[in-house]
Amino acid sequence: MTASSAEPAPPVFSLHRGSLPLLISIPHLGTQIPADIAATMTPVAQRTDDCDWHLDRLYAFAKRMGASILAPTYARYVIDLNRPPDGANLYPGQDTTGLLPVDTFDKEPLYLDGHLPDEAEVARRRDLYWKPYHEALASEIAALKATHGKVLLWEAHSIRSHVPRFFEGRLPDFNFGTSNGVSAVAGLGEELAAMAERHGGYSAVSNGRFKGGYITREYGRPEGGVHAVQLELAQVTYMQEQMPYGYDELLAAKVEPLIEELVRAALERVLAE
Repeated sequence: MTASSAEPAPPVFSLHRGSLPLLISIPHLGTQIPADIAATMTPVAQRTDDCDWHLDRLYAFAKRMGASILAPTYARYVIDLNRPPDGANLYPGQDTTGLLPVDTFDKEPLYLDGHLPDEAEVARRRDLYWKPYHEALASEIAALKATHGKVLLWEAHSIRSHVPRFFEGRLPDFNFGTSNGVSAVAGLGEELAAMAERHGGYSAVSNGRFKGGYITREYGRPEGGVHAVQLELAQVTYMQEQMPYGYDELLAAKVEPLIEELVRAALERVLAE
């Protein structure tokens, strides 16, 4: 196939625009890896083990309720959209993966020997993948705020319930992050955690191991009308945590209505401010 007849690369992200002052960002949903990058990576990278599996399916209610939804095409192994552009550690003193991860959550190497990304490659991927997503995020927040006056940014994430690299034991089912109350109206994270426990019987915590990543911290400005909440959901609540990472219809049927209830409650709380 010649260069002129090659298929164009898929768009970096998809954006569905809704009618409510609500934007749901799913920055770790993507599973694709461009061929030129994949050629430098180990076979384990092709499994994209650490993506936030099936969240588009679990959050299908969001489009029906009128939310805007932003999601990337490419995997976090290409570049992590929820990290600062300079790659600074969001949890100083704790282990974490960076802007361009070099290993999996289980510390398996992602790159072949001699193929770790250099600074030029970091800059290239930041321009190609990170910047467009964040430009779209900022633009949609601004548009929603101009129309409605206030915005709820809901950061949708999920992770295996056991990842010894990052936390001991089993992660609570629902992990809400508001950057210790800075990124959203005071008490919102605690209110949502209490709802998850009371209405669903799940374990829940606010600003525990996960306090919100770069997006929550960077864009959440309640004094300016933008309230950001991150939900890090234990994958055991809705899917098979090991390959082939199957979606569990029975589990999801229980948790999806609760997430919708939580999103609606958070939006009501923000609009009441």
